[in-house]
Amino acid sequence: AWLGVVYADFDNFKFVNDSLDHIAGDSLLKTMSERMVAAVGPNDIVSWLGGDEFVVLLIDPPKDTLTIGAMLHRIRSAVVAPVEIEGRSFRITSSLGAAIYPMDGGTAETLLANADAAMYSAKESGGDDLVFYVPEINANLRERLTLLEEFRNADPSRDFVLHYQPQVDLNSGEMFAVEALIRWRHPRFGLAPPARFIPIAEESGLIVPIGDWALREACRQNKAWQDAGLPPIAVTVNVSARQFRENHIVAAVAEALAESRLDPKYLELELTESLVMQDGDRAIETMKELRGLGVRLSIDDFGTGYSSLSALKRFPVERLKIDRSFIQDLPDDEDDRAVASAVISLGQKLNLRVIAEGVETKEQVAFLRENHCDELQGYHFSRPVAADAIPALLLRQAIASAPRPAKERR
Repeated sequence: AWLGVVYADFDNFKFVNDSLDHIAGDSLLKTMSERMVAAVGPNDIVSWLGGDEFVVLLIDPPKDTLTIGAMLHRIRSAVVAPVEIEGRSFRITSSLGAAIYPMDGGTAETLLANADAAMYSAKESGGDDLVFYVPEINANLRERLTLLEEFRNADPSRDFVLHYQPQVDLNSGEMFAVEALIRWRHPRFGLAPPARFIPIAEESGLIVPIGDWALREACRQNKAWQDAGLPPIAVTVNVSARQFRENHIVAAVAEALAESRLDPKYLELELTESLVMQDGDRAIETMKELRGLGVRLSIDDFGTGYSSLSALKRFPVERLKIDRSFIQDLPDDEDDRAVASAVISLGQKLNLRVIAEGVETKEQVAFLRENHCDELQGYHFSRPVAADAIPALLLRQAIASAPRPAKERR
């Protein structure tokens, strides 16, 4: 006989729970557990471990992981359906890790540990996912714990650096902004990109101090470029979900601006679509406070979340960024052509500028130009570069756009 042990964790439960009172939070947890019970078989067991963690026991399931996977996807679908609490609508996603007896362990402790490791793998991939245990997961988990310990001991001013990727006006070809992208000077991996460590930073809460450092450093660097006499440009900084949710971001931005003396109009904050959709009303209030500081806001990764037009038109943002996943196969992929052109059209109708990220080829540029996209970012113009490379790009642009002496005009 087979036995399935499934470790389940709600991805954004803490954020939702923190926005409710104690009774409402308990009611939400009860609703989620009832949905899970209704989604499993009559002989299966749903057990609450504490917090937002559950274990599901699948008693003698079909000896077929595809069928088991379908059963577990029913759990995820039941959980993610909107729930109304105190007149507000919430959507909870889940990360599930599954281990199957006898293949994945012969004892309860081993099965639970392996299911837990698989669940962490699901969360590491961005959450809202189901992962079946494989032996490689434990090796990945050990590596993750090592990385987390190294991250905890890192000194931002010594071990992290910002690189900057230019953003370009598609009509004029001029660079008007740069996006600040964090890099970790890792002792084993060298210059590690965000994908290597940001998920760990998010989960551990360390994203808040490292995000604050990146915000302060980006503002400081932009003001230093201006003080050096370079043409002023904006710097865009990514805001993590955890920074935004913990009612911390407004104070952090105000402090970074005051410390650097940077004019707020030269700072733009990029918020992911899924972040601002988790609690629309609260997000809008925070966004209005940020706009009150004078900074600009944009929606990053647009098209990958759950935005509704009624919500989008309420957000006090100035730009939409088309996610790179919709750009990389342009102009050949019919679906990507449809999504990209629709987002551009939507932005125009809402009086928002639209920027495409991940632009690498002249064919992509041609498609975006034909569809009246406003701006682009990607390797076609420039890779992310160190701060000391930006002055040369700005000076070259200033020289190219300067009026020629009268005797040279023809």
